Amino acid sequence: MEFDMKRSFGCYLILFFCLMCCVGAEGKVLYVSVAGDDGDTGTRPVRRVGRRDGPVRSVGRAMALVRDMKRRGELTEDVHVVIGGGRYELGKTWAFLHGDSGKKDARVIYEAAAGEQPVFSGGVVIEGFVDSGKGYWVADVRGVKDEGWRFEQLFVNGRRAVLARSPNVGFYKMGETEEIEMKAGKYKGKHIRLTGVDDGMAEGLKFLKRGGDGMTRMVAFHKWCISKRVLLGLDKTGKNVVSVGDKMISYKKWMKGTRYFVENYLGGLDAPGEWYLSAEGKLYYKPREGELIGDVSVVAPRLDRLVHFSGDAKGGRSVGHVTLKGLRFEHQREMLKGMAFKPSQAAYVIEAAVMLDDAHDVVIKNCEVKRVGGYGVWFRKGCKDILLEGCEVSDLGAGGVRIGEGVIRGDLRERTERVRIDNNIIRDGGKMFASAVGVWVGQSGENEITHNVISDFYYTGISLGWRWGYGENLAKGNVVKFNHVHDIGKRVLSDMGGIYMLGPSEGTVVSNNVFHDIYAYTYGGWGLYTDEGATGILMENNLVYNTKTGSFHQHYGKDNVVRNNILAMSELHQIQATRVEDHLSFTFEGNIVYWEKGPLYKGPFSRMNVKVGRNLYWRVGRDKLAVVGVGLKNLRKRGMDKGSVVADPKFVDAEGFDFRLKGDSPAVKRIGFKIFDLDAAGVYGSEAWKERAGGLK
Repeated sequence: MEFDMKRSFGCYLILFFCLMCCVGAEGKVLYVSVAGDDGDTGTRPVRRVGRRDGPVRSVGRAMALVRDMKRRGELTEDVHVVIGGGRYELGKTWAFLHGDSGKKDARVIYEAAAGEQPVFSGGVVIEGFVDSGKGYWVADVRGVKDEGWRFEQLFVNGRRAVLARSPNVGFYKMGETEEIEMKAGKYKGKHIRLTGVDDGMAEGLKFLKRGGDGMTRMVAFHKWCISKRVLLGLDKTGKNVVSVGDKMISYKKWMKGTRYFVENYLGGLDAPGEWYLSAEGKLYYKPREGELIGDVSVVAPRLDRLVHFSGDAKGGRSVGHVTLKGLRFEHQREMLKGMAFKPSQAAYVIEAAVMLDDAHDVVIKNCEVKRVGGYGVWFRKGCKDILLEGCEVSDLGAGGVRIGEGVIRGDLRERTERVRIDNNIIRDGGKMFASAVGVWVGQSGENEITHNVISDFYYTGISLGWRWGYGENLAKGNVVKFNHVHDIGKRVLSDMGGIYMLGPSEGTVVSNNVFHDIYAYTYGGWGLYTDEGATGILMENNLVYNTKTGSFHQHYGKDNVVRNNILAMSELHQIQATRVEDHLSFTFEGNIVYWEKGPLYKGPFSRMNVKVGRNLYWRVGRDKLAVVGVGLKNLRKRGMDKGSVVADPKFVDAEGFDFRLKGDSPAVKRIGFKIFDLDAAGVYGSEAWKERAGGLK
């Protein structure tokens, strides 16, 4: 073949222009590296000999360079701040202000270098451990005694250690307990509480001097929340512990039989993986099997907040057009503030490692937020058009993701809405605050929670709305679809659900989700739970199974619709309603209800204003039902449950949790059931990502 020089030159020329166009499309690039130098320009990934054009060392310096670009009018296309792998110890919160914004057509993108994992840590590496010869190690921690630094989380080889506690597993139960209001003295206006404790626990607390050590505390588990109180010592009898705090609310109080454990005292250091920090700065750690004193990484959190987007929406200076991609954030500190932690539903008072206030058009993608003391991410005030996608939020002291606030802000610019939480893994929470939830939406509407896996929380999986009753509520038009929510409650807290909904919520849709293994301590392990005032919510095409107290429960509400769901195998009863109201409470139609024991309905159904009908019921091994104490035919005579049938739905393998319908299932023909894809719930993307999330049982 002859060489055609003109033709080849033309091809090379075309290739050259293509490459130039590709470079232009990628935008400007700055580089950050753990081996970089903040005196360099950041324009190359590696410094050339004799030049200062190499990567910078810190994201703070990279942000300053971006601001310089803006001042010079050079922010005309996307700017990529490419961050190399390694550990970046944050000396202070990574703060984004209005001046750090990009533009609609020129984003600022902070992203991991290809194939590398930058880790931003709010913690400090602890070294210098020595073997005490007593089964635990000891290290002197600088900054504790002289600077007042304290921490309540510790991570060893990336694994959360346990703050020394008794009992190591499970709980003690309180004896008699009483509250006394203090009229004078140091604790005037507070309430002293005397609480009877187990004899063994009392013996273990004899070290407490009068007034206590300011550190040892009792952690109590109520119905749907917890409380913590610092112990002042034992009373004169030696049988009661003394604590101080605000007066307790009647439905959240300590009482005889309340479960508790005691934590944060040296006497509790008796199990592998436990630790304790003294006021003098001595860190004690009892190693787990296989851990060697010279070959462990021990990190204690120092920062209370890792990332904060902080704009001013009212002043027209929100933070926007910024992307975080492929970054990991870990080691955020959360401390007990004062002498007590009040009972708090959803651990509402706890903040997050990554916080956004007055932000718009922010994307957090393919990131990790883990090993933190509070919530993972909170889109709090004035956040609009936000995306959290493809992230893992895990190993959490509190919960996963929060959207909005508990208050209704008068200025529309300060309200949070249109946040999309898509294709994330959110799991393993409540390590310090058991009442926290996987995804919490407060006074915020038009959000989308889709294709997430939410698991391993002690309270609720998804919580929508923050209004008890029929008052004003902004949580309207929220969409919850294709999520896989499982292993919730774990028989630790009560009055909770796979999804928990509050207040007027017109336009909210909950569909194509899978909720399973929802188990409360006592009452209230529900799959779909419409609590006080829930209104205008559509729940359809959901699979709910393996719950304690029912697949669906409505406390009270209005005009909710439950249709075309598969509701299976609750322990106690299947469908529950509580309050009789004049208006239509809910419609329950076209559902398959399948179970093995207990009644179908629980509550005053024969007196309620509900629309129930065209359902398929099957109790394994029975062809007749007992419904609210009367037969199905008698209910129909009362105008209720017309068109429903008793028939085996013919699942592929209900015992193996395969609830697909066989081809000859009577559900489609007899009640018009519309088949939906049970495998569509959960994350999507690469097989590795789906495997990381875990599949459906």
